[in-house]
Amino acid sequence: MYFLSISDPQIWLLAGISILVVFAILVILVAILNVFTIVAKKTTAKVKTVKSSIVNMEQAKSFEKASEEDKAAVATALYLYFNEINNRESRVLTIVPYPSAWGAQLNPRL
Repeated sequence: MYFLSISDPQIWLLAGISILVVFAILVILVAILNVFTIVAKKTTAKVKTVKSSIVNMEQAKSFEKASEEDKAAVATALYLYFNEINNRESRVLTIVPYPSAWGAQLNPRL
């Protein structure tokens, strides 16, 4: 009984059709994902423009409402922050070996 043997031409036809179906589904999925990314980019661009205009209006209103003390505090904080950036240390840890009896037992090179 040769049910599904390799010499049967229908098996090769079935294998070829199944491979073609898999690749067709992959091509369709790639096309769908490309459409989604195009739509997402367009909607995020619109949302960003709307948000930026709203944020700019809110910042302008809040700046007008701020008192002189608040403005001075923000200016001082920015000044201190930007000066600290230039004064950062290298944060390099230097280890100087100190010869001791305990260290000599663990590391004979000392």
